[in-house]
Amino acid sequence: MNLKKLAPGKLTAKFIIFLVVCVFLLIILMPYVFMLLTSFRATSEIVQNPGRLAPIKWTLSGYQTVLTRSPYFKWFLNSVIVTVSVTVAVLFTSSITGFIFAKYEFKGKNVLFWIVLATMMVPFAVTMIPGFLVVNELGLYNTLWALIVPSLISGFGIFLCRQFCAEIPGELCDAAKIDGASDMRIYLEIALPLLRPCLGALAIFTFLEKWNDYLGPLLMLDSVENMTLPLSLSYFSSQHYNDYSAIMAAAALIMIPVTVVFVILQKQFIRGIAITGMK
Repeated sequence: MNLKKLAPGKLTAKFIIFLVVCVFLLIILMPYVFMLLTSFRATSEIVQNPGRLAPIKWTLSGYQTVLTRSPYFKWFLNSVIVTVSVTVAVLFTSSITGFIFAKYEFKGKNVLFWIVLATMMVPFAVTMIPGFLVVNELGLYNTLWALIVPSLISGFGIFLCRQFCAEIPGELCDAAKIDGASDMRIYLEIALPLLRPCLGALAIFTFLEKWNDYLGPLLMLDSVENMTLPLSLSYFSSQHYNDYSAIMAAAALIMIPVTVVFVILQKQFIRGIAITGMK
């Protein structure tokens, strides 16, 4: 846009909006910048100058502690297994269930859908003790299955996919049936391609939720080798006598996969949010 063609009033308004956005962006980014810079400071320096932003002496001692004095890669693998398994399962169960709710008529359909919506209104604090008892009775306690099995189905994911599937023209599915396509083929070749923006947004939401989950692993896991990355922060607080440099380094390393996933899926995520807003 050519700034010379804008009226002075519009130019001032755009500048104020830009300035406000920059201020809010700075407020959001400051904790992350502080965390990243602190990870390159020694613990002794952090204790002596806790409010200083830039390191006086840059060091990788925090990263060395995380990578060499702890089973970090085992924790990373555990987090990847749990997060990827849950994300893939939620994408499948949500998309196929949402498609069924949107395009098929059966007895009790509305009642079942309202039950799915009701599960979204119950906080995790209410269900964590019953969930723990069920997992313990199934013999899954202190295994990664204790984190995977209860999260295979998402009420929010079903609701989101159902809303998107409802916008798929019924004539398109009817034409496919006339051509001899089975229900599964209609789901795979018609519904799934049209659900890509929705599934991209759902994948990011699910990945972030499971990757950053702290309370679930804290409740379901008991051994150090089965820990996930969020629990590693408490590990460094207790085992290494509040090694602040290691804690900040571990937090910085935890952010890397989340950033990579967002960069890969950001196009689908933004498109999904835009379509949701238009609806």
